[in-house]
Amino acid sequence: MTGKALLLPIMLATLAAVPLSAQSLRRDYPSCDLTQQRALKGPVGGTIRDPRQAHIAMRADILQADIGTARKARRLSQSEAQSLWNAVARVRHDVNRFVAKQGFLSAGETASYDRALDGVAMRVCRG
Repeated sequence: MTGKALLLPIMLATLAAVPLSAQSLRRDYPSCDLTQQRALKGPVGGTIRDPRQAHIAMRADILQADIGTARKARRLSQSEAQSLWNAVARVRHDVNRFVAKQGFLSAGETASYDRALDGVAMRVCRG
């Protein structure tokens, strides 16, 4: 009984010692895990004709969902959420335009769009 009685104060002290700054980068949104996001493979079909286009489309879907969730949780202002949403929409539009024009999305273009989406994700995920 004594061991259990000592365990509770130790656990509480440990939880209290965790600094709030450890939560400065929110990991509760899927788009915050950039390694996982860069490895996504989206489905090809319908208007999505290129595997790299599918990757960007999948990332954009996840990121826009996270922007909506962060806005509902009041972690983003309406204007900030709208600005981020529009940035993702521009990436999606540009990718679709490139694929329609060229028939594919190059690795360099994909890397560039990934960096743009990373930038938006970091703004959503910051503390």
